Amino acid sequence: MPRINNLYNPASDKPFKLSRSKIDMFLDCPRCFYMDRRLGISRPSGPAFTLNVAVDALLKKEFDVYRANGTKHPLMETYGLDAVPVAHELLDQWRHNFTGVQCLHKKINMLVYGAIDDLWKNSAGEYIVVDYKATSKEGEVELTDAKWHNSYRRQMEVYQWLLRQNGLKVSNTGYFFYVNGKKDRAGFNGVLEFDAKLIPYTGSDSWVEQTIFNIYDCLNLSDLPESNLECEFCQYRAKAQAVEK
Repeated sequence: MPRINNLYNPASDKPFKLSRSKIDMFLDCPRCFYMDRRLGISRPSGPAFTLNVAVDALLKKEFDVYRANGTKHPLMETYGLDAVPVAHELLDQWRHNFTGVQCLHKKINMLVYGAIDDLWKNSAGEYIVVDYKATSKEGEVELTDAKWHNSYRRQMEVYQWLLRQNGLKVSNTGYFFYVNGKKDRAGFNGVLEFDAKLIPYTGSDSWVEQTIFNIYDCLNLSDLPESNLECEFCQYRAKAQAVEK
């Protein structure tokens, strides 16, 4: 693996490491992205979703049992999916947060990467991106037009693009394996139960390449780019600076 830069330096010849989450930050607000990746001034961090991390880890172990046996998970049987969890030799690397699926974009010297949750394969030889999600809400879990759901969609599409850059034949349709914590039980008693649901999403990665070039152009600006007018972080900074003055 080549030596990399975590902060962008236009004069450096080392590849700049660009994560899937930072691509999403750029799309959310170019100014916040520039301050983060060019100047090293990050947004305030939120709480760690440790319960979600635990769910992810357990789901991976669960699917790995069926992967080792070359059989379908029961939920895949329920939905009648033509797919099985695939035992790819690079899966462990592709799942790791700090390596993930990687693509060195040589033209602009950027190492783009993102860590997937799971990978399935259908009888047509297509790889299927699967992303685990955990929540606890009333009613059915669905993909909506909410901001974070659009982020989930882009997340799926970046993973599909990365796998294609690695030479894989990837299905346009991926799946969100959503588990919804039940709150209607009599008590906790050390057990949290979930309903599980597969939500298909047919994505298009046609926007990814151009966005990476846009990111390159942004990082090479000599001045701060314009902020997204709806960016809560920029709004806070502007109001705080006005009061301080």
